[in-house]
Amino acid sequence: MAKVKTLDDLRKMKDQLKSKISLRENGENPESMVQIKVSMSTCGIASGAKEIMGFFVDEFDNQGLDAVVTQTGCMGYCYAEPTIEVTKPGEKPLVFGNVTTDKAMEIIEKYIKEGELVDGIIPDSYETIE
Repeated sequence: MAKVKTLDDLRKMKDQLKSKISLRENGENPESMVQIKVSMSTCGIASGAKEIMGFFVDEFDNQGLDAVVTQTGCMGYCYAEPTIEVTKPGEKPLVFGNVTTDKAMEIIEKYIKEGELVDGIIPDSYETIE
C-alpha cells in the first residue's frame, strides 16, 4: 500500500477505493450488468479466491467495464477451487473452476467481451427434483 504523505494522496486513495467499492457492490440494477460471484468459502480462500476477486475488481476498473463483483459461500466444487460464477445479462450463469489470474483475464477478454466459451466451465449436471 502506498504511503500517504499529503492530503492529495489521501483524496486519490479515497477515490480509487470508492471506484472499487462501486464495482464490487453496485446493486442498483445488477441484472443489466455482468455479475461475477467468487466462492469465498474456506477452501476457496485457501486456493487463492481473494486474489482472484481482487483481480476482477481491479481489471474491470482498469478497463472501465460495468460489472458487479461479489463474494459468495461454498458452491460445492471444492475440488475445483477457486471457482467463480459469471452471469451475463439475459444469459444463464456459468461456473468456472481452477481460476487463476491468467484464466480470469481470458474469461474477461474472450467470454465476457466476445461471447466465446473458454475452457474451465464446470458442467451443469443436476436437475431440480419436484
